[in-house]
Amino acid sequence: MTYPLSQEEIQAALCERHSPEIQEKLNNAHVAIAGLGGLGSNIAFSLARIGVGHLHLVDFDKVDITNLNRQQYFMRHLGMYKTDALKEELLDINPYLDIRTDCIKVTEHNIPALFADAPIICEAFDVPENKAMLVNTVLELFPDKKLVAASGMAGFHDSNAIRTRQVMKNFWLCGDETTEPAYARGLMAPRVAICAGHQANLIVQLIIEAY
Repeated sequence: MTYPLSQEEIQAALCERHSPEIQEKLNNAHVAIAGLGGLGSNIAFSLARIGVGHLHLVDFDKVDITNLNRQQYFMRHLGMYKTDALKEELLDINPYLDIRTDCIKVTEHNIPALFADAPIICEAFDVPENKAMLVNTVLELFPDKKLVAASGMAGFHDSNAIRTRQVMKNFWLCGDETTEPAYARGLMAPRVAICAGHQANLIVQLIIEAY
């Protein structure tokens, strides 16, 4: 495939916006995203657009009609694995990114192999039990890795209640930490995207300040 822009042209545009020094840090960064739904797909879009050079996308699910209200997929993706659909979209943004995918359900047994290489791990699951499993296992096995998780972004109420809080030295939590999905207060695009924006922005901050 012939792309309309060269890698050098894309890099020049990113450097113009971010500065060469900042962009070099983003180019060299490696982030793993566990869960590619409303949080993960929005986070991945932000990181791809800002030029994070190495992304590891992990999910076992397929795109479903009920995902389209808040996730970065389109009708043409229905039935596709989210790893494949999201990689396709991200490479449309920047075809020169290094994107690794693992179409697999994350368990406490495969976390060591899946996330050993990533300095930054982003938790983006929907199910609270899965969130807790990933967070607890990563904190136990990889205490030196940066872990960015989310809790509480359902409904349509106060945007400003969503915040970023440092829980431990290498563990941050984004969200209002209370609002779980319920009848007439489901996961809705604006508030989910706000929380995803908090996660993505923190990841960028960690990259620029730490590496």
